[in-house]
Amino acid sequence: MNNPSSDPEMSAPDRIGARGASPPPEPGLYVVATPIGNLRDVTLRALDILGAVDRVYAEDTRVARKLMDAYGLKPKLAAYHEHNAEGAREEILRALAAGERVALISDAGTPLVSDPGYKLARAVIEAGHRVFPIPGASALLAGLVVSGLPSDRFLFAGFLPAKQSGRRETLTELGDVDATLIFYESGPRLADSLADMAETLGARPAAVARELTKLFEETRRDTLDVLAAHYAEAGGPRGEIVVLVGPPLPKGEVSEEALDAYLLKALPRGVKDAASEASRDLGVPRKRAYARALELKDRA
Repeated sequence: MNNPSSDPEMSAPDRIGARGASPPPEPGLYVVATPIGNLRDVTLRALDILGAVDRVYAEDTRVARKLMDAYGLKPKLAAYHEHNAEGAREEILRALAAGERVALISDAGTPLVSDPGYKLARAVIEAGHRVFPIPGASALLAGLVVSGLPSDRFLFAGFLPAKQSGRRETLTELGDVDATLIFYESGPRLADSLADMAETLGARPAAVARELTKLFEETRRDTLDVLAAHYAEAGGPRGEIVVLVGPPLPKGEVSEEALDAYLLKALPRGVKDAASEASRDLGVPRKRAYARALELKDRA
């Protein structure tokens, strides 16, 4: 008899069933990660839960149905997204109060990461019900491990504001964070966002990862200014995009003398431009360059 786990002719649902029936899950909310591109990245436990809960709430039920159909699952589906969140939360709380098992999924990846699902988790906890994590794929972690950037400390900042002023303000606030920064971005905005990152954060090492786990997966690695120039010329790529930016250079790597020499040459163009250029070319935090430029200007 063939081992079910090694039989290429056996479908995924058949292999699941061959393991034996799992005990029914406890009542509560199950936050279930789903694939970010490759359907084979779903976990066995996720399939068990999605096949056993009383209902599944999804960001888009049409997208969820494709995943369920691929594995022969037929759960009761309902929508949970930013436009119906308040009413859906009340519905879910009533279901949990009645002892039901409820799953939450997003279109791709891990729910509650860059979506409004955390409000549901908080409401469920405050109502005295349990929340269970069913871990799996996450685009931000997939991007981090292929970026080649430090992974011991990182900060996920989601999507940057749409307007340039908001983007630069946010990036300035993040500029001194001693960690790899991770953002989600769209193709049409990518070049502008990278240009603002280069202007605000300097020529840090960075990576742009797109279509992770899919057929046309691509990761481009360079400094922010080079990446910004590339996508300004090539145009915004298609697909889901993760932008990762390395941490600031260690303090002291650029001496005060070297910074002063650079700023004194650039100050005739103005404090703001001098600071931006020093940040870009020397890799120093923009706040540090700006503060020092002001000091040098006041001394002149």
